[in-house]
Amino acid sequence: MNVNAAIAALAALAGLCTGVIAMLAFRWSEREQAKPTRSSLHTDAVLPPGVDTVLSVLRSSAVVLDEADSVVKASSAAYALGLVRGGKLAVEPMLQMARDTRRDGEIRQIELDLPRRGTGRGEALAVSARVAPLGSRLVLLLVEDLTEARRIEAVRRDFVANVSHELKTPVGALSLLSEAVMDASDDPEAVTRFAGRMQIEATRLTSLVQELIDLSRVQNDDPLEDAEPVRVDELVTEAIDRCRHQAGTKQITMATGGTADLHVWGNRGQLAAALGNLVENAVNYSPARTRVGIAARRLPATGGDLIEVAVTDQGIGISEKDRERIFERFYRVDPARSRQTGGTGLGLAIVKHVAASHGGEVTVWSAEGQGSTFTLRLPEAGSVRDRDRSRDRSSREPYETNADLDGEDQDRPYETNSCDHLSAPEVLP
Repeated sequence: MNVNAAIAALAALAGLCTGVIAMLAFRWSEREQAKPTRSSLHTDAVLPPGVDTVLSVLRSSAVVLDEADSVVKASSAAYALGLVRGGKLAVEPMLQMARDTRRDGEIRQIELDLPRRGTGRGEALAVSARVAPLGSRLVLLLVEDLTEARRIEAVRRDFVANVSHELKTPVGALSLLSEAVMDASDDPEAVTRFAGRMQIEATRLTSLVQELIDLSRVQNDDPLEDAEPVRVDELVTEAIDRCRHQAGTKQITMATGGTADLHVWGNRGQLAAALGNLVENAVNYSPARTRVGIAARRLPATGGDLIEVAVTDQGIGISEKDRERIFERFYRVDPARSRQTGGTGLGLAIVKHVAASHGGEVTVWSAEGQGSTFTLRLPEAGSVRDRDRSRDRSSREPYETNADLDGEDQDRPYETNSCDHLSAPEVLP
């Protein structure tokens, strides 16, 4: 009995100790959980009221530093730019500027070029950093990404320089020719010859100014404000009429084909200018006694069918390195040949902007010595197509089924008229 009683007493004592230890551990855990974390101290206790909310809506990258140069608060954009790493500000010039501001309380600003994070191509990010004191101990750093603004500014400068250069050439030629006419006033043959050259330069100047106006218009205007269903057949006819004289002079055959009675939705004037530029380029860069083909077809696509218009030539072709830049403004594959043909280097840039503003695209296939195929894809005018299909369905015989209609409505690309063999990117024989 004494042994059993002793064992029971020991067990009770062990249970009591275990309970006391468990209770103490629970109390200690609660105390630790109640302690504020470092991040909560920074965001709740350290940051002035409302600052956290303001920083979250700023477009600039924001970083708040404490007196130990530790990051108290940083926006996601700051991490994306690589400004903050491991809880520290990773850009030394900005860190030094923050220390100076903390010391004297003055607002400072600096522009820097930072290496682009995650790329090894040496590309730099242009940023503007502004530092200001925030309360008595904190410093606020705001960083604005200027990379895109710098790029746009560079494009604008290049555009102005290119325009000035292109305008200077015909204007200078007109000035010299006018002097030559004055000096040769007693020589009717020379006056006639110089006057002819003046007409050529004046025409070139007029074309350049008009294309600058067209490019400015397609970049600034919304073509869908005055959009309407436009027949592709009519656009092709206008493009051929525009180039008929040049084609006849070089004995170039203009061939059309594809699916008839197609419609696209957009601004008629801009669409006619875009397709006209493609056909004009094809004629200008094709050798004599060759053929230029224009063919249209319908392409099924997610979100609505597309209308594809392909312009194929048998010209000199375009090298691979030039194909990446031919849609840039004032870029010419062969500058000497462009001046002979009167090209301004703006035609394809206009085509690109028209296609993009109409929700489409323009692509090119080309091989040196084999010719080129430029393909313009635009959304189809769905309401016109639906109406035409409804009219066709109502005029069919009663015994025709939906399956028959579907079979007859399937498109056969480039299978009509004198251009049956066209199928981009094939080259005309």
